[in-house]
Amino acid sequence: MTEQDIEQRGHCLCGETRVVFAGQPKWVAHCHCESCRRQTASPFTTFLGLPSDAVRFVGAEPDVYRSSPGVRRLFCRTCGCPTAFISEAFPGEIHLYAATLEEPESVAPECHVHWGEHIRWIQCEDGLPKHERGSAE
Repeated sequence: MTEQDIEQRGHCLCGETRVVFAGQPKWVAHCHCESCRRQTASPFTTFLGLPSDAVRFVGAEPDVYRSSPGVRRLFCRTCGCPTAFISEAFPGEIHLYAATLEEPESVAPECHVHWGEHIRWIQCEDGLPKHERGSAE
């Protein structure tokens, strides 16, 4: 079994909506944008980007909220826990929430994105690059 074959799992708060994926993330980043903060009710969230075809949902299918044009935010319809982010800006990619993984420490953030929108009382002295907007500024 290669590193690409290793299967990882995650789930929502109630466990009804579960996700399974194989392989390593393309990237991992802390997002500070206002939309993600409001959706998660937290000062920032950590995403991992994966090829869409590497991810499958098992158990209850997530529901979808279209938060803005071209953006779909998936969540458990039972407990409301966010499960994924899909945007036309990232074709062929799905973004999962690192905190919902069964082993969240199996991924390590590489940078902060949308730092220009961060809440000013958040001080992150982790040495990671801070991009004012997305990582592809």
